[in-house]
Amino acid sequence: MSAGRPQRAPWAGPLGLHRPGTSAVHRAPAGLKLVLLAAAGAVLVVRTGPAAAAVGLLVVVALGALARTPWRTSVRGLVPVLLTAAALGGYQTWARGAAYGAEVALDLLTLVLAGTLVTATTRADDLLAVVTRAARPLRHVGLPPETVALTVGLFLRTVPVLVRVTGEARDAARARGLERDPRAVVVPAAVRMVGHARTTGDALAARGLGD
Repeated sequence: MSAGRPQRAPWAGPLGLHRPGTSAVHRAPAGLKLVLLAAAGAVLVVRTGPAAAAVGLLVVVALGALARTPWRTSVRGLVPVLLTAAALGGYQTWARGAAYGAEVALDLLTLVLAGTLVTATTRADDLLAVVTRAARPLRHVGLPPETVALTVGLFLRTVPVLVRVTGEARDAARARGLERDPRAVVVPAAVRMVGHARTTGDALAARGLGD
């Protein structure tokens, strides 16, 4: 990296996107936002056509503008999703027609951006508190709701670690002239992620949360 080039901050993952604000979207209860997010997913699964998918995407973008979320920071971490949507939409266009391909790509973008909007306008503690309350019925089958919330939180916090480790492994492979060898990226990244998992497990066990 050149000396004069500013280093970009790493993507902080879904739980690191929160930006405080006073908009109506920020003030909405976390539970309501999660319910609406689930409802949006259910509606999009129905496959209502590309026009409805485009409207859904516009609604999410409008809500993001209302909340004044920093889309530049969020989209930077969502570039792989954008590429995936383009590739998936292109394949579906080839296989089932342009209308279906556009619908699939727009649906994926809408859901991801909607999830990003929720995490950008809601504190992580509030989201996990909702998960804990929703998981209370599981207490009757021997699964503490706090454990469910902890699992969800650990999973979401692992995403940026995976992104960072993979990027560092790719940079190391490129420095050795092995950027075209998948093993030079996958193997070191996998070893480091296993080490991260073991470290996390040891930390949980030390706090009595490993049982």
